Amino acid sequence: MAVPEDSDIKTVRDLEGKRIATEAVNLARKYLAKNGVKAEVEFSWGATEVKVPKLVDAIIEITETGSSLRANKLKIIDTIMESVTQFIVNKKSYQDEWKREKIENIIMLLKGALKAEGMVGLKMNVSKDNLDKLLKELPSLHNPTVSHLSNPEWWAIETILEEKIVRDIIPRLIRLGASDIVEYPLNKVI
Repeated sequence: MAVPEDSDIKTVRDLEGKRIATEAVNLARKYLAKNGVKAEVEFSWGATEVKVPKLVDAIIEITETGSSLRANKLKIIDTIMESVTQFIVNKKSYQDEWKREKIENIIMLLKGALKAEGMVGLKMNVSKDNLDKLLKELPSLHNPTVSHLSNPEWWAIETILEEKIVRDIIPRLIRLGASDIVEYPLNKVI
């Protein structure tokens, strides 16, 4: 549950008679009823954060980090629920070889998506003269990919690393002779 940073709303009780936008309408209504609060709950078609304070008084939003709420100058006044994702399999289905393979494929892809969280890919070019010193400084999951460019004096380097170190490593890579650096997001690392 979030409201504008400068709002007088401090607790769920302060929402009495107010307008609330959410994609989780039934969850919001149950929460308000449990707390004895009567408020107008309306369905929001995405971008719920931008509706406060002009269209509604508060929002109930599903969030992982809260960064979108902070970016829209909203403060959290209550957490309605926390969840943990679980993969549950029917025992009988898991005994079927065809179904088990499908289940294991899904698990592999989900694990790949989780492993990719907080990771990015980095591509760059470097001259042959700077290649060795750059590779000594370049972090990677295992080893960076190194391949020739069409100019035999230059190499292309690609690596996967933690996103949190990119802002520190890029200036170092430039000083080590890297150029044409490209950072890109990852969906899966398998």
